[in-house]
Amino acid sequence: MAVDSRRQKVVIVGAGPVGSLAALYAASRGDDVELYELRGDLRDPATIPLNFTKSINLALSERGITSMQHTNRTDLIENVLRETIPMYGRMIHGKDRGQLYEAPQPYDVHGRAINAIDRGTLNNALLDELESTPNVKLFFNHKLTGADFRENKAWFERRTFGESYKPGPSNRAPEIEVSFDYLIGADGAHSATRFHMMKYARVDYQQEYVDTLWCEFRIPPTSDGNFRISPNHLHIWPGHEFMFIALPSSDRSFTCTLFAPAAHYAQLESSPQNLFDFFDFHFPGVSPELITPEELKEQFATNPHLPLISLKCKPHHFGSSVVIIGDAAHAVLPFYGQGLNAGLEDVRILFEYLDKHGVYDLSASLYNRALSRKLAFQTYTEQRSTDSYAINDLSKQNYIEMRWGVKSPLYKIRKSIEEALDRHVPRLGWQTQYARISFSNQRYSEVVRAVRRQSLFLGVCFGSVVVSSVGTMAVLMWKYPKHFSPTSIVRHYLGWLGGLWVNIFRKTAYA
Repeated sequence: MAVDSRRQKVVIVGAGPVGSLAALYAASRGDDVELYELRGDLRDPATIPLNFTKSINLALSERGITSMQHTNRTDLIENVLRETIPMYGRMIHGKDRGQLYEAPQPYDVHGRAINAIDRGTLNNALLDELESTPNVKLFFNHKLTGADFRENKAWFERRTFGESYKPGPSNRAPEIEVSFDYLIGADGAHSATRFHMMKYARVDYQQEYVDTLWCEFRIPPTSDGNFRISPNHLHIWPGHEFMFIALPSSDRSFTCTLFAPAAHYAQLESSPQNLFDFFDFHFPGVSPELITPEELKEQFATNPHLPLISLKCKPHHFGSSVVIIGDAAHAVLPFYGQGLNAGLEDVRILFEYLDKHGVYDLSASLYNRALSRKLAFQTYTEQRSTDSYAINDLSKQNYIEMRWGVKSPLYKIRKSIEEALDRHVPRLGWQTQYARISFSNQRYSEVVRAVRRQSLFLGVCFGSVVVSSVGTMAVLMWKYPKHFSPTSIVRHYLGWLGGLWVNIFRKTAYA
């Protein structure tokens, strides 16, 4: 069978959701695609994740769904969405005057939701789709060990365990050489592709481990197989320095995460007997109501305590031979639920630029297509580096909001004003920052600019109200000095304040 010389060969490193979607995009354009994954087949339950844990549940929102829809594979989208659980808002948990309470905070005035989905469910659907695509080959247990991005060659260590695995004299697994027209690195925050690309490209690189560790917990279903708490919310137990969250899973359990500074983990590790008291004080209602003290202690001791990494880099490519996407280009903290969505959006935008610059114009020579690809990669870098820096910063800021800001009166007032404007005066185009991030495909950098304009407008309006109030009071004091003298104002204020305290005292006494 003759090989079509007009077809590009694309090598993709990393078979997670982002790499798998990139493989579908390339395959749908006629490329010969080879997908290499360090781990075993991710659909095999025996395959151990790199961080040895199930991982934080994923939140699939508009950007990710739109990116999958561009594959034009309707069955794939329907199969994925069928396994999701819509979350229409946050449910804030706490205790007031000895009573547990739940306070819902809708995400959106129009009733839109983000979708909780298990990482494995999404990944399996994408890999099944790839396996049935004739111009895609899957290679598991292959580790990228080297790359020459001028000669367009890569080397993989074939880690095929079993009878056929016979290491050489150096006790290393056999290595294979792979050529390509271009390579996509979707191999995560500790990307081997990025490591080798940095030998060729002058990459500005920032990596930060925030002073927060995370540990996974599980709230089991009830004895009759139902959810113990509302499945249509992201549940938050906020604290000043830490928080506990719970996301619904398809088996009617909840995947939970404790985020806390390393010092708190160190204290709990050295004094595990204090774990229940720690939860009872900071996260009331979690134990024993949802997780028994014994299960709480066992899960804390058994599940790993893992760091959170944040990274930025630029450029995201070198020449026409390699480009990085997803966490390999911009690992973000999980507090906006945008890590997955930003990675899937990378794929859509990358291939939109490849299409726009004529990379898939089969009438062009391979040389001209390579030049077009270089230009497309450059354009992709310029846009996505700006946007990835923006969502990286927004994710850090949202951690503060989630662990404490959601209980702040100022946050609630601003949220209610913005939602009222969105609902009642839609022609203003006013939306909350969360709605712009989660329910639109607006560029992250444009979201930042739009929210700044809204904040400035609200600040000016608030300032105008204060100035007008002060001016009005000054006029009244001038015209009616007996009624609006400073002494009279103070006396009325103290009287009002005293009445307020009396009401509070009465309510407290009756409570």
